[in-house]
Amino acid sequence: MKYLIIFFLLISVGLITCGFLMDTEHSQKLIGFGVVGLFLIVFPLFSYYRWKDKDLKDYMITKENLDKMRESQKENKY
Repeated sequence: MKYLIIFFLLISVGLITCGFLMDTEHSQKLIGFGVVGLFLIVFPLFSYYRWKDKDLKDYMITKENLDKMRESQKENKY
């Protein structure tokens, strides 16, 4: 998965770079395809790759997590 993300990232950045460097009628399309590739392929794949084994409850504000934060703040004060 990691290499797939890097592959699509390099393709998207390459398309954007080629679009800026070439001065043809298709340069805006290259830039557009590069940006679409970043936002519709690379970012969702990266988000899934980084969050696939995480528990969402660890990041939600619940009573238990608030109590843990208060305890850690009390310990840090002294």
